[in-house]
Amino acid sequence: MIVLHHVHQTRSMRVLWLLNELGVDFTVIGHPFDRTLRDPEYLVLSPAGRVPALEIDGERMFESLAIMQYLCEKFPSRLGGDPRALDRAEWLSWLNFSETISQHTAALTQQHVMLYEDSMRSPIVMRLEAARIGKCYAAIEARLSTPIENRETLLTSGFSAADIAVGQAVYMAQFFARLDDYPETAKWYARLAERPAFRASLPPEGAALFERDFFPAWEDG
Repeated sequence: MIVLHHVHQTRSMRVLWLLNELGVDFTVIGHPFDRTLRDPEYLVLSPAGRVPALEIDGERMFESLAIMQYLCEKFPSRLGGDPRALDRAEWLSWLNFSETISQHTAALTQQHVMLYEDSMRSPIVMRLEAARIGKCYAAIEARLSTPIENRETLLTSGFSAADIAVGQAVYMAQFFARLDDYPETAKWYARLAERPAFRASLPPEGAALFERDFFPAWEDG
């Protein structure tokens, strides 16, 4: 039995997307994004009080990328995870690159969403973190622009959990930095957004964490 503890528009989305791609049976327990994640009952599952948490085979896991790697190894598929695969190093590198993007998005989520008063926010942090997301986009753009025929995924071997992890990070990052200057990345992301498993991982109407589709960097005046 697989149980995913999930909050919409957080890192648990990448695990939800992967489970949908794998086509395995699982149950989702939704949580509000508030202090209930610090309740003792939940801390048994995730000691830092964060999502995701996964209950599987009588065990519990609480780091999204570790969960993704475990699921790919437990349910072998085209999505990767085979330690013997020729592109194992690239798979691991891009899978974990998603967290580089996510840490900048998390900083901006705190600035724009969690801090309610302008006096609490830092224009320097907001501009800096948005620029750092741009650097991450540039890395993806360079990867997708390499002279390999029909490059449509991060790995030459095709769509994988690396695309899921990075794609989810880009989904979140676009609340703070647009893809206008990164055409190959925009096309890659558009293809991912058409996948049924991606659409199934999106929040239903009225359940989104963010109230707006885009939060521009701090603008004086």
